[in-house]
Amino acid sequence: MERTSTCIYHFLVLSWYIFLSYYISQTRNPQISTILANGGQWKYLTFLNLVLQPIFYGVAFLEDVLKRIKEKKDVKFITAFKYLLFTTLAFPVSAFVFLLFWILFLYNRELIYPKFLDVIFPAWLNHAMHTSILPISLAEVILRPHRYPSKKTGLTVLTVASFAYMGRVLWIYSEMGTWVYPVFAKLSPVGLAAFFSLSYILFIGIYLLGEKLNHWKWGDMMLPRKKMK
Repeated sequence: MERTSTCIYHFLVLSWYIFLSYYISQTRNPQISTILANGGQWKYLTFLNLVLQPIFYGVAFLEDVLKRIKEKKDVKFITAFKYLLFTTLAFPVSAFVFLLFWILFLYNRELIYPKFLDVIFPAWLNHAMHTSILPISLAEVILRPHRYPSKKTGLTVLTVASFAYMGRVLWIYSEMGTWVYPVFAKLSPVGLAAFFSLSYILFIGIYLLGEKLNHWKWGDMMLPRKKMK
């Protein structure tokens, strides 16, 4: 019964993220072309997260289905990939987008989400992209245990992902002369370095918090496996 409920949950969340992506793709407004110029929608972490989440929930739903028709050992690779994807990317990125967006928005929304965007994206869509993502990820932590990788593996994946995105942001600026987010234009080179450093620390902190939450909920059963000597 529990496995069936989880399967239904994963399907519903997957459908929700697919709907969001479709709705955004069908949005028509003359200002969108201006927003997406110089890098397209993939320059925004929000949109990258809206791709990452359905990938994870698609893998999770696939695992749920396969476990019902095959032996558990036959889907071991998919299970391991699901664990790695959620622990190192899906949960940290969703929480990072939520926290950083709302911190900047509440301080000065023009730094991250200028007011003219309200005309393009209704309030419910803003919350779908930047608010509901965290409760959905937390629900996943509570509903199912996730085996975290070793600290070395986890932090390596996080570091590669972080520097890849920061590199893309800097490349867009060097090639196009425009910053992805307005807040970057307000910062000096030292301030920008400090912002990226603090963001990286926050990202790592979220990952470690996720591991603690998983252990708090599920105990030692999902601790990383130690290598045999």
